[in-house]
Amino acid sequence: MRNFIYAIIFFSFFDLFTQLPVMSTYAESLGASAFLTGLAVGMYSLSNTFGNIISGFLTDRKGPFIILVLGLFTTGLSLILYNLVEEPITLLIVRFIHGLVAGFIVPAAFTFLANATVQEKRGKGSAVSGAFVGIAAITGPAFSGILAIRTSVPFVFNVTASFMLLLGVLAFFMLKAKQIKKEKSTSHPYIPISVFFKNAGTLKAFLGAFFLMFSQGVIAYLLPLKVHILGFDSRLSGTLMSTFGVVAVLVFLLPTNRIFDKVNPLKTLSFGIGLMGLSQLLISQANASTLLYIAMACYGIGFGFLFPSVNSLLIDSTTAEIRGKAYGYFYAFFSLGVVIGSSLVGWLSLGVVSGFIFTGIVLLLFASVLLIPYKRPSHA
Repeated sequence: MRNFIYAIIFFSFFDLFTQLPVMSTYAESLGASAFLTGLAVGMYSLSNTFGNIISGFLTDRKGPFIILVLGLFTTGLSLILYNLVEEPITLLIVRFIHGLVAGFIVPAAFTFLANATVQEKRGKGSAVSGAFVGIAAITGPAFSGILAIRTSVPFVFNVTASFMLLLGVLAFFMLKAKQIKKEKSTSHPYIPISVFFKNAGTLKAFLGAFFLMFSQGVIAYLLPLKVHILGFDSRLSGTLMSTFGVVAVLVFLLPTNRIFDKVNPLKTLSFGIGLMGLSQLLISQANASTLLYIAMACYGIGFGFLFPSVNSLLIDSTTAEIRGKAYGYFYAFFSLGVVIGSSLVGWLSLGVVSGFIFTGIVLLLFASVLLIPYKRPSHA
């Protein structure tokens, strides 16, 4: 069952990463202006944020099974809608629907996984799930980039839709028997939102998710510009991103992943985000491809430590009854981080070097704050 959930997590993020190389050019091919093109790219993350939060509430009310199956089927159907797109406005509507329903999947999947994982192995389990996210990040863009050139963007989405619908059918039959009996209870105590933000553990997990993707947004925005300034072509940007992804996956899968069950997640979280901050500073000063590869390898190690740590921290700080809602907010912060990361650097009109320095300092400050002692709270 756990391996099947990992497959769902992989294809959910695969769906996300296949969009990255093709969406802006697809919008332009439909005649979208620069503003509408940017809006089409960002619309998915915007509606995905709301989908994550809605999924969290529904997961705690109805249980992760029904929300997961619903998310898989509706996401598959929303991907098919791209075949009907002929103008930019229609694309925006489809992007909104796609992001909203795709937001149902990940919080429900991770809640299902967390509830089925014994506490002593929650760190290793989070690392393995992170590996599938990393593999999706490596394969997704390459898959869509190559296939879109040979066919079309809607065809790429049709392939992903087929996987989503198949997973929806399989999930219905494979996971139905695994529902926790408690999920069928009609008693759902009201949990105010403020509880999650007053709990130091969940708050730091949310902020860890935000700064993880804030950093990713900056990397996606500035790294190609840095590579161009140094006189290299865009292929180097791709291999640098692959380097980071491969290193992160190795951290997730190698026996070193046992560290996430033996060391306080706040310490590994601080180490991971701190190393990512140092990597941003190193990129800002790099003047050769070798240094960029070293920086991105370090960034991959930091990412590899950070992702399992924030998941472990969230699991430690919540109970099964409210974990769906917690994961909903958790992945909403993920989506917001990407948007704000790239947008803030652009809005502040920071250059490439100063943008990396600014981000590096922010990440290092957050890493320092994480190490400030706090009284371990009771579960949210």
